[in-house]
Amino acid sequence: MGVSRWIERTAALAPAKTAIRFAGRDVSYGALAAQVDQLAAALAASGVRHGGCVAYLGLNSPENVALLFACARLGALFMPLNWRLAGPEHQQMLQDCPPAVLFVEGAYVAQTDLFRARLGAMELVAFGAAPPGWIAFPEYIARGAGQPVPQETADPATPLLICYTSGSTGKPKGVLLTQDALDCNADNSVDMHGMTAADVILTTLPLFHVGGLNNQTTPALREGCTVVLHPKFDAEATFDAIEREGVTLTVLVPAQLDMMMASPRWQSADFSRLRMIATGSTIITKRLADTVHARGVPLVPIYGATETCPIAAYLKPDEARPQAGSTGRAAAHCELRVVDSAGMDVAPGVTGDILVRGRNVMCGYWQAPEATTAVMHDGWFNSGDMGHLDAAGYLYVDGRRKEMIISGGENIYPAEIENVLIESPDIAEVAIVGRADARWGELVVAVVAPMPGRTPSAAQVLQLLDGRIARYKHPKDVVFVASLPKSALGKVRKDDVRQMIARQAAQPTHNT
Repeated sequence: MGVSRWIERTAALAPAKTAIRFAGRDVSYGALAAQVDQLAAALAASGVRHGGCVAYLGLNSPENVALLFACARLGALFMPLNWRLAGPEHQQMLQDCPPAVLFVEGAYVAQTDLFRARLGAMELVAFGAAPPGWIAFPEYIARGAGQPVPQETADPATPLLICYTSGSTGKPKGVLLTQDALDCNADNSVDMHGMTAADVILTTLPLFHVGGLNNQTTPALREGCTVVLHPKFDAEATFDAIEREGVTLTVLVPAQLDMMMASPRWQSADFSRLRMIATGSTIITKRLADTVHARGVPLVPIYGATETCPIAAYLKPDEARPQAGSTGRAAAHCELRVVDSAGMDVAPGVTGDILVRGRNVMCGYWQAPEATTAVMHDGWFNSGDMGHLDAAGYLYVDGRRKEMIISGGENIYPAEIENVLIESPDIAEVAIVGRADARWGELVVAVVAPMPGRTPSAAQVLQLLDGRIARYKHPKDVVFVASLPKSALGKVRKDDVRQMIARQAAQPTHNT
């Protein structure tokens, strides 16, 4: 069954059931199915065919979701763009994979109009006022009126979603995910969450990222759940939704949880209907997990990547505390391996490269065969992460291979040090990076953002590692900053941190 049939199926069984609750309005499954039909007809009238591409730039919205399913109907690619990026970055992606139609939310129309002349022949559709040369969304969707509703033309192997990586190490790569990948990912999500049609899902993460789109949102729509969709994250609106909308499942990354915990509502909010909070994207500190668990809600990690749609491993709610520190076992429809540099499986407890195989894994990078070959071998995706499995098959992530520090010939994994330092009540954020050194190759540097009102010294930071981390792994320099640079999901951008440290190399804060 193709992805577009997910909405049709629930619309046939329960047309009046709310599919999406957004900004005070309810969109029923029947209405969502009708909008998918209208959009598919309008896109077809614009010449979008099997293998074509449609892009969306804007905050989360029901129209964003409907476009995904309309593209699934046509066998076209859907390209959600990161609204946090600058115009030239959007231009680069749009030129790399030119869509036939680009839908743009009002707030981003002006910046897009600045480079429209370099976008080729694509049609520009505006939500809100349409500048000259653009078409307003109501007028565009009216094109489908009276046109035959396109029938599904895709098979499971048809690419549906193209999501661009951040490009922190060079040109962004477009990750291609098939309809089958989304279906397999939904199977994994349902298994992880015990998801049923009775669940109410709260989505606050951006839908331009597979974490917001596919951890719970698309699986929930396949299962016939109600999705409470917010344009973007707001801590107070999140509390309101959890208390008033009967939310049972949500995904909140650590940066979001930190903002909620800073609110006086954290201790008093009614979480009684919330069965679990899924999380990921960065370190899940013991402090964070304990604070959530103290409210009686399991905080359950997901491991994965854009290339795995993203769910590759997870814990179950009853494992969240007993297996704290682990990112879980292989997802229900995935396989995991940890291998050495020769591609051989390593013993439990030994760090190696994390490989993932499953129907949810990407079919490749858009027009980048060499990049695809570099990470795909016999169906196994090399995640670029380093980690180890224990004897029971639970995965522990030790860090990114590109972030591994080699000092004096020894391999040092930043996550091991970060996990210790972040436990300190004086430290809000920490990143461990390497700095070039003529004698040792690299020196370990701790970049620390203190908690508000706290002023730990470099010596106090280093003392936290005494007796817990081998001396050769201890940072040789501690640099204090107000905050660390982060991605849209709150993940620290290590490349930016390394560049900052390189610039400051002549003025170290602390040496040992």
